[in-house]
Amino acid sequence: MSKPKVLIAFYSRNSSTELLAKAVAQGAMAEGAEVRLRRAREFVAPEVMRQVPEWSERASEMNAKYEAPTEADADWADAIVFGTPTRFGSIAAELKAYIDSLGGLWFQGKLNGKAGSVFGSTSSKHGGNEATLLSLYGPMAHLGLIIVPLGYADPAMFAAGTPYGATHVSNRDAVMPGAEDLAVATYQGRRVASVARSLRVAQPVVEAA
Repeated sequence: MSKPKVLIAFYSRNSSTELLAKAVAQGAMAEGAEVRLRRAREFVAPEVMRQVPEWSERASEMNAKYEAPTEADADWADAIVFGTPTRFGSIAAELKAYIDSLGGLWFQGKLNGKAGSVFGSTSSKHGGNEATLLSLYGPMAHLGLIIVPLGYADPAMFAAGTPYGATHVSNRDAVMPGAEDLAVATYQGRRVASVARSLRVAQPVVEAA
């Protein structure tokens, strides 16, 4: 049986969401998946980025490590996992721009039946982690993705995260994800890869003659 293919498309400015994304990738690979880890790009002017300390430098560092997500990546994948920091209780604009770019695939029905899941981080304890994850459920439903929540089937869920997806609170970027946060993200990767494999069996791809 071929490996399930998992796209992890995320945006991160200060590494919290990036570290969760890497843990999701590790979990998916442990389940036998082929993984593409992609960072959504900024689209604001460079002078705007320079107004925020270290934004430009960190963006350059991460962009050197990760390719930008593309329409082809989403078409390739059996599962798409979106990761985002919270921006005023919702999705980061950089990730939303990528989701919006998938309209062509949506129109062709090419995302219908793929697995979808979400994870995220926020700066403060009640900064909107769950609201942000739930706000991603809507676009996933429109794309036709089969949403994969986490539930409480793994013991890691009783120590961190949410049933909607892995989360982290950075306390204004002073705290990076710890072992408990990363355990949830790793479980999420395993779960998504497992579901994606099951969906492939249930909906086998018909090769062109």
